[in-house]
Amino acid sequence: MSKKLKLLFSLLSVSSIAFAQEDTLHGKQLQEVIVTANKIEQKQNATGKVITVINKEQIEKAGSKSLPQLLNELAGITINGAYGNAGSVQTIYMRGASAGRTLVLMDGIPVNDPSQINNDFDLNLFSINDVERIEVCKGAQSTLYGSDAIGGVVNIITAKKDITKAFNGKATVSMGNKNTSRNNIQLYGKVGKLTYTTRFSQLKTDGFSAAYDSTGKNNFDADGYKGNVTNTSLQYQATPALSIKTFVQYSNYRADIDAGPFTDKRNYFLNNTAFFTGTGFTYKKSALSITGNYQYSKSTRHYDDNYSTGGSTYTTIDYRGFTNFYELYASYKISKNFTALVGNDFRYASMDGAYNSSAWGSSPNKDSSLYQYSAYASIIAASTNGKWHADLGGRINNHSRYGNNSTYTFNPSYNINTHWRLMGSISTGFKAPSIYQLYDTYSGNINLKPEESVNYEVGIQQSHNKINSRLVFFYRNIDNGIDYNYITYKYFNYVNQIVRGIELEVTAKPLSHLNITANYTYLAGQETSQNRKTNQDTVTYNYLLRRPKHNVNIQAGYQFSNALYVSVSGKYVSSRYDIGGYQAADVSLAAYTLLSAYAEYKLNTSVKFFVDAQNITNKKFFDVYGYNSIPFMINGGITFQF
Repeated sequence: MSKKLKLLFSLLSVSSIAFAQEDTLHGKQLQEVIVTANKIEQKQNATGKVITVINKEQIEKAGSKSLPQLLNELAGITINGAYGNAGSVQTIYMRGASAGRTLVLMDGIPVNDPSQINNDFDLNLFSINDVERIEVCKGAQSTLYGSDAIGGVVNIITAKKDITKAFNGKATVSMGNKNTSRNNIQLYGKVGKLTYTTRFSQLKTDGFSAAYDSTGKNNFDADGYKGNVTNTSLQYQATPALSIKTFVQYSNYRADIDAGPFTDKRNYFLNNTAFFTGTGFTYKKSALSITGNYQYSKSTRHYDDNYSTGGSTYTTIDYRGFTNFYELYASYKISKNFTALVGNDFRYASMDGAYNSSAWGSSPNKDSSLYQYSAYASIIAASTNGKWHADLGGRINNHSRYGNNSTYTFNPSYNINTHWRLMGSISTGFKAPSIYQLYDTYSGNINLKPEESVNYEVGIQQSHNKINSRLVFFYRNIDNGIDYNYITYKYFNYVNQIVRGIELEVTAKPLSHLNITANYTYLAGQETSQNRKTNQDTVTYNYLLRRPKHNVNIQAGYQFSNALYVSVSGKYVSSRYDIGGYQAADVSLAAYTLLSAYAEYKLNTSVKFFVDAQNITNKKFFDVYGYNSIPFMINGGITFQF
């Protein structure tokens, strides 16, 4: 273990030991109300699931960090590309699960792009300024949330709560190096029974070269970025029991991109858009709650290689994805000890695309689609004395291509006393093959089956006035993972993956104005797949690509006065492997440590100044082989609230 890792891990351990026994009061963490664990409002200490919450205060102190960078600081999560140039591919690896195996939700509803190979969603199309709260539920969650929730789910909550005034506003203007500007404005209020919110955010930067110039002599150009996010939501309280909502969000960005690792490319652009709209209702009366939601989305990706600049040789590639999502679920509190949840959802997805090249001509892709229908149910139980909690549930899923599959979950927890609780989980998850993997002209395989996993976890959580901590061990086994066959050049069910891991999270308040948070993740992965160097034989790799074995995050924040707050943070990522190229040996990426800082000064209740810096030491590091990561970045601005 390196000296830097030992130092960061020692700080984490010392803070846990020093303050674990200082008080006998409940910590706030276990009493926080969450919704993602079981689709109903409940306190964290009423579920055996592992939930991590990023609240509004933490988001507002994120400074210039993007949503992927904020998620990248949580235990058990690696966002590959979070430190790349703006517009880089953002891949979520939760608990070592591969790309497309973590489901992203927006206000509890799945968001994905069916035109992507893995059906995942581009996190660049979210703005951190539009987020009120994030709930991360780790471990297989397919029983409640369906396909793709093998590693877990990330619920990005945008809805505001507790609005009372008719008109409120907030605006932020900030500038940073690389000619970077971040600006946003939001207006919200409550008029009678109607609550409204509207937001606009923009990020512009000249950026830096996405590809790494290993010679330092090729004068790679900077790759710029410009992105906008606009959204509006309305909620109408028709009766004391019935509320109705509707929403719309449009996101777009244009990013300069390069041709590949170590390879510059001028006049090569990516234009991405995402459009969401939908409606829903919630009826709550006495012990009964009924919720219905509908969401429509359209996503487009346009790759422009030298076409818009009038080049004699050019290529354009276009993809479009469409989704329709319906759900209806109800919960009923049968008694003080039991609550029943039943629901169903329907998911329809389609995609099309086109290829146009001066050298190879045009090749439109066929329009393909699929649908899934699911029904699920669970029982949430609690003992009369409040010590035992458990939920038991199952889902049946019907897929238009492969037929039926099912999942189950069992999550018990036990409160030993007011300070300590045990929790555990046995659950299964699945990932349905994507439209691309099924129907692509060249690589598609219509006989693909769903990828299925079994997940086990056990943990202990401790809560005192000055410290909260949680230690979790998890194990996941996938025996029919979907992968690409380099012999037949088609997708197939082949990969076996086993991941074991440990997550340790600590929040300490040793002094009234000092808050320390830290986490450590250990991953031990084993994957059996085709030999990436020869493509012929089967090999068991004792590591996971781009996912470090050791990951440490630590932050200390001090409230010097009612006006001034300062925090410093560090991140350690151990060495890991990446693909070295086609039929080439995997390459090792060096370990790195990043240091960051943030400060804010509140002039009054309406005006706040802030400044933050990332990678203070200007560390040269790589998360993706052949691509640059952020240099020293500094950003400062002002927030107005009215």
